[in-house]
Amino acid sequence: MSRSGILVIDKPEGLTSQGVVSRVRRALGMKRVGHGGTLDPMATGVLPVFVGRATRASGMLLDADKSYRAGFVTGIRTDTQDTTGEIIERSEKSVDSTEVSAILQRFVGKQQQTPPMYSAIKVDGKKLYELARKGVEVERKSREIEIFSIEYLGFENNIHTIDVHCSKGTYIRTLIDDIGRALGCGAAMCALRRTKTGRFSLDDAVLHEKLNQNTPLLPVDSLWSELPALTVSAEAETRVRVGASVRVNAPDGDCRVYAPSGDFLMLGRVDGGTLVTVKNFFEVD
Repeated sequence: MSRSGILVIDKPEGLTSQGVVSRVRRALGMKRVGHGGTLDPMATGVLPVFVGRATRASGMLLDADKSYRAGFVTGIRTDTQDTTGEIIERSEKSVDSTEVSAILQRFVGKQQQTPPMYSAIKVDGKKLYELARKGVEVERKSREIEIFSIEYLGFENNIHTIDVHCSKGTYIRTLIDDIGRALGCGAAMCALRRTKTGRFSLDDAVLHEKLNQNTPLLPVDSLWSELPALTVSAEAETRVRVGASVRVNAPDGDCRVYAPSGDFLMLGRVDGGTLVTVKNFFEVD
């Protein structure tokens, strides 16, 4: 039986998310590997990687909340909104920690954010960053995001550091660019570390260079550890395995569904006493 599960990688700076996937494939000797949310090469931190049949769950993590620790400098704006880009504006205006800390609270809550040109979003089949590298800028639709909290951690070596808890689709470098505009001096991100995505945090993470074929995988059902568990009968298991609905005595809502043997079968949903499949994860004979 092939291995299946989740690895939480502490992605190093300079490596793409797909580069991490390639290294996991080599280390584990498996082809079926994918990640659950892109991190820019500049960024480090939590990158969930899905192996084997667990890849069926990779897209389900994209909607999860994220947490980041970010560093930024003031006095400049760049075309990439981080310090890897070309400087497009400079300002001599100085701001202190009190000003920065005070203005952050303006950005807590729901708001519209326009994705940056240097992003993997596609417009007419073209990734924005591919167009940006050619000097082409296109109109981007703003979208609603939510910043649940921003904590100011201080100022050291000319770098301001913040912790951000946000909704899916949030670009931290765009947030920082917006903060710089509000301060009236510009700002550019110089460091980014994802500390949490969904239920996975740095406490779960392993270094990619320590991977080998014996590296333990987290079970795929750990992705929904907050949901109730439901064990079905042998008869119901048979029906579940062919995609049929079954009657159960359980409250409405999503749940983790297990066979009598304890094997994880699927993410299910109960509605009015009927259990249906959201996504199955059992091995197919």
